[in-house]
Amino acid sequence: MLYCSTRGEEQPRPATRAVLQGLAQDGGLFVPAAPLPRVALEPLLPLDYLQRAAAIIRPFLEEFSEAEMESMVRKAYGGGAFRHPSIAPLHRLDDRLYLLELWHGPTCAFKDMALQFLPHLLNAAAAKTGERATAVILTATSGDTGKAALEGFRDVPGTRVIVFYPEEGVSAIQRQQMVTQEGGNVHVAAVRGNFDDAQAGVKAIFADGALADKLACRGFKFTSANSINWGRLLPQVIYYFSAYLDLLASGTIKAGEKINFVVPTGNFGNILAGYYAARMGLPVGKLICAANQNNVLAEFFQTGLYNRNRPFYRTISPSMDILVSSNLERLLFELSGRDPAQVKEWMRLLKEKGAYQVHPAVFRAMAAIFWSDWAGDDETIAVIGRTYREYGYLLDPHTAVGKAVYDKYRAATGDDSRTVILSTASPFKFADSVARAVLPPAQCAGRSPFELLPLLAEATGAPIPTPLQKLEQLPVRHRTLARKEEMPKVVLDFLGVN
Repeated sequence: MLYCSTRGEEQPRPATRAVLQGLAQDGGLFVPAAPLPRVALEPLLPLDYLQRAAAIIRPFLEEFSEAEMESMVRKAYGGGAFRHPSIAPLHRLDDRLYLLELWHGPTCAFKDMALQFLPHLLNAAAAKTGERATAVILTATSGDTGKAALEGFRDVPGTRVIVFYPEEGVSAIQRQQMVTQEGGNVHVAAVRGNFDDAQAGVKAIFADGALADKLACRGFKFTSANSINWGRLLPQVIYYFSAYLDLLASGTIKAGEKINFVVPTGNFGNILAGYYAARMGLPVGKLICAANQNNVLAEFFQTGLYNRNRPFYRTISPSMDILVSSNLERLLFELSGRDPAQVKEWMRLLKEKGAYQVHPAVFRAMAAIFWSDWAGDDETIAVIGRTYREYGYLLDPHTAVGKAVYDKYRAATGDDSRTVILSTASPFKFADSVARAVLPPAQCAGRSPFELLPLLAEATGAPIPTPLQKLEQLPVRHRTLARKEEMPKVVLDFLGVN
């Protein structure tokens, strides 16, 4: 299978090249050039997560043998990094609603589902193509991608990892996870500003031809671990299929029965994987896009207007604090009839004016599968508390946004189809917000998130994930702070290039 750019100015290339390159040189994102493969569900029913993963993504990575594919999958998901034997287990809230727990990996967030696989894919792609340059994985994070990338690529030969995060835009536990990261090939830098500033800075570095040439002379080549990289997005398709297959295997649903998925999202990668799964034959009713107060996506799906010209809010669901959703470009490419000229025009308007309006036909195509709304911080806290009281289950603030929007969807549509909410992080990663929702105020007052971890565990009986238990005691290893315009210098300094 070959891959083309959403902006149409690059020749299609094989998966190995697309994954190693990350972002297309014309600024677009790589997508399959051919129609998506259809997946037959019945043969996958008796398989475990690893076997399903290999079968689902194999058609997208045709350059690799079956043995190579199985080896990459086994290293990613079978090496003990995931604390649950099902890798991505389903938790039943009631007869109609399920939670897909995607946070049993080493960093307690859903990004592990892809970033435990991507390092093995990049290494295999480099070996397959004879690439000898050191891969410089450059990533902007709104909280979870950074730690997952650092952990996934830690001390992987032939790689260097540089993560930029917004100085005040991540939770205390997310920050501590990143700044204490071990590994001789990793570097972390805080950026003054928000996630959009960090993401814009990374994209500018990718687009800087002179900088790329300078690094190439020293044996370095940029790529990305963000979901702009197809190799990062592809593994996320797997867990949509696996959730459906688990419901089917348990007799909860019948073959062909459509189910809904609720996805808390900011950069649009997680829910886009669900769209691709639907295009590959997964029986999906609605993809419900859940946004927080930075509700640019909710407005887009309700009106067809994408407008980033609005206040930016720091919320208790920081991984969703994004106003420029990079992966939406891939959806626009598909729904516009794969028209790169139209995509380029929308992206030009976004860059120059901060807004664009899609055509009525595109809006109708969106509305056929997507539904969206948003929830503020007070609603999110209320949903965490209510869900714990009703079900004895702890939600993190991002998943709680999903539950709040699901409740609005049910009220607005009356649709009682079985629904899976993607649970994107352990509640203990956001202990301060979760504790506020379920513990007495006096018990939370004046306590840090790290002090609240054992109190929350004791009160609820939920165990603190092992990776978070000693986190506060780890030494800080990364203290770099930079403005957006200083990000290229941070890269050069870390790589030792003058």
